[in-house]
Amino acid sequence: MTEAQWKLVFDRQGVTIASDKFQFTTTDTRSDGELDSDGGLAMNSAESSYMDAVINQLQTMTRRSYGQYCGVGRALEIIGERWSVLIIRDLLIRPKSFAELHEGLPASATEILTTRLRELEHFKVVKQVLDADGSTRYRLTAFGRELDDIVLRLGRWGARLLGDPRPEDVATTDSVRMALRTTFQPAAATGVKVSYQLNLGDVVVHAKIENGEIVTGAGRLPGADLVLEPGLALKPMMSGELSAAEAIKTGSVKYIGPRALIDTFTKLFRITPMPVES
Repeated sequence: MTEAQWKLVFDRQGVTIASDKFQFTTTDTRSDGELDSDGGLAMNSAESSYMDAVINQLQTMTRRSYGQYCGVGRALEIIGERWSVLIIRDLLIRPKSFAELHEGLPASATEILTTRLRELEHFKVVKQVLDADGSTRYRLTAFGRELDDIVLRLGRWGARLLGDPRPEDVATTDSVRMALRTTFQPAAATGVKVSYQLNLGDVVVHAKIENGEIVTGAGRLPGADLVLEPGLALKPMMSGELSAAEAIKTGSVKYIGPRALIDTFTKLFRITPMPVES
């Protein structure tokens, strides 16, 4: 789905809102306001904010639909647009400002990211809140948080399609935290209490596991049971393509802590194989 191009003209004849598909013009004329450099009338801040809201609503209501009276179709009309699910993925980890979201999704254009956030707000998936530090951040609503299990399952399914990282691929602190949640095997963690710090270049995350539950965090974890620096061996180890012993023997993996906890790691965090067709 391509992005529509929108244009707003505000002059003595009224207001014209146009896209590449249609044009809407008001019938009222205005005599107040200051002329801009092109001879049009300038809007005051209140009018400008109002027109921004009108345009946003029009963009949301007129975007393409699948034309399907179906829950899957409706869901995809909301979260199926480019970047939407990745926005939700990052907000499942923690609330974020616009700048923080863009930092985690550097390939997204700011105007598209803005549009996606407005759409998700319109459908009550996300909302803006004023945090204790005075910053405005986006966070998921209760409705939006219901997508947690769906995103985890989607990540679990997609992890099996990962090969070597592509040149344009990036890994962020929050995407790695979500990857740990995605690949975590609760059944293997029953009765287990262990903590890991994972060093992946500039990205450092940690995970605490206790009796089938996992809590992830950003940065170093003082006192972690195992500090693991797996390099490019991480994915092959998690998928079973490479054993921990082989990875250590080749020097691909560096670690501080008990050697046996690397084997435990590969049991707790696992990319399950593709199903075998009968």
